[in-house]
Amino acid sequence: MKEEEERPHVLVVDDSLIDRKIMEKLFTNSACKVTTAESGQKALELLGQGEDKHTHMNKGPKINLVVTDYCMPGMTGYDLLRKVKESSDIKEIPVIVVSSENVPTRIEKCLEEGAQEFILKPLKQSDVKKLRCHMQFRRSIKGRLCIGA
Repeated sequence: MKEEEERPHVLVVDDSLIDRKIMEKLFTNSACKVTTAESGQKALELLGQGEDKHTHMNKGPKINLVVTDYCMPGMTGYDLLRKVKESSDIKEIPVIVVSSENVPTRIEKCLEEGAQEFILKPLKQSDVKKLRCHMQFRRSIKGRLCIGA
């Protein structure tokens, strides 16, 4: 197996280019492969759940973790979380919601809907290390890999 296939694949979703770049760097530093999306709709397309999902056999890249900003124009991170959890194809992928706003009702709502974690921005390297426990690997044993947790 190639080293590239061994690395967990994280999908980072944020409408802010700066925040996407920061999160991409943090996950790359933690030996993760990172794909970024600027919107919830783009994230769904990358997950094989876009508008034309029935016309493609390929369900998109194997994603082990989705990290999404809560507050985005169009589809919010909460909306994306709900769509992921409603889909039989991708509902097992852990979703982490991040936000710069500490709103307890928002946090509770996301956790109730199935988010693994709700983390306040700015995301730190220590947060990323903790998140590795949520990354799911589907190829050999169904389960989660915990490294340095």
